[in-house]
Amino acid sequence: MMSQSLRVGVIGVGHLGRHHARIYSTLASVNIVGISDTNAVRGQAIADEFNVVFYPDLEHLLSLVDAVSVAVPTSVHFPVVESCLNQECHVLVEKPITNDEQEGEILVQLAKDKGKILQVGHVERFNPILDKVRPFIHEPGFIECHRLSPFQPRGTDVDVVRDLMIHDLDLILSLGLGPTKHIEARGMPVFTEHPDIANVRILFEAGCLVNLTSSRISTGRLRKIRIYQRDCYISVDLGAKDAVINTCQVSDSMAGEVQSQKISASEDDALTRELECFVESIRGTGTTQGVSGEEGVQALRMASHIVSLIHQAV
Repeated sequence: MMSQSLRVGVIGVGHLGRHHARIYSTLASVNIVGISDTNAVRGQAIADEFNVVFYPDLEHLLSLVDAVSVAVPTSVHFPVVESCLNQECHVLVEKPITNDEQEGEILVQLAKDKGKILQVGHVERFNPILDKVRPFIHEPGFIECHRLSPFQPRGTDVDVVRDLMIHDLDLILSLGLGPTKHIEARGMPVFTEHPDIANVRILFEAGCLVNLTSSRISTGRLRKIRIYQRDCYISVDLGAKDAVINTCQVSDSMAGEVQSQKISASEDDALTRELECFVESIRGTGTTQGVSGEEGVQALRMASHIVSLIHQAV
């Protein structure tokens, strides 16, 4: 267990990486040593904003830190994370873990060999409303997920499945629904070369059917999950951080009155909770589990399969 301040760095300070740097600069027992980015102008500007050092040489930064956040484009996740692990650094890499599951498996094994923590930034897992809702979920039979977002150029180096839907895939897999039986997928490119909208139906062997829709070309934002199970319907608004639990006591002759219970969560920032978890995991003081490299690979494996089904359907 560490007693001194944890020395951290941030690699890639675009939109998301900047927030990693900002949050690290506020965490107790954390010393953000510096940042690195291939864009020297952007890197220096963010370094000046948070009063840290900009390191154009990534290897130099890695020699000075215990842990890093990696928020570079997905296409270079593998070589960057590999370098970090080889330099004996703990790593939190933004989702998806890599471009393909084989690369992800290599990184998972490398982290084990080096005795280092490798976590993946599936930030929705840290949405505080999910802590409130999970105790109500028991053997769901049908789940709907909608994740819609306006178009923006960043993140378009991958398709909408690995860009947005992977959040919901990770959440669904975390429910422990068991093996899948059948998957159907449709999607199409609209503003990019990759599918920008997708609809997926996943049937699990235990009987649960999951319907997911993700779009990054919508006019508004929507992040909702609806869960149906015997005598209970749960509607979760991930954006508003609230939920409604609808229950009904069923008698032998007829259904009773539906009772609705609204639940609201704290306004705690999910990314802050994620980075705190990463730091606590390294220090050996955490009670909340981060999203492991293995779980990141599992979500990516399903996402990749879905993308292949979309291409086959064209």
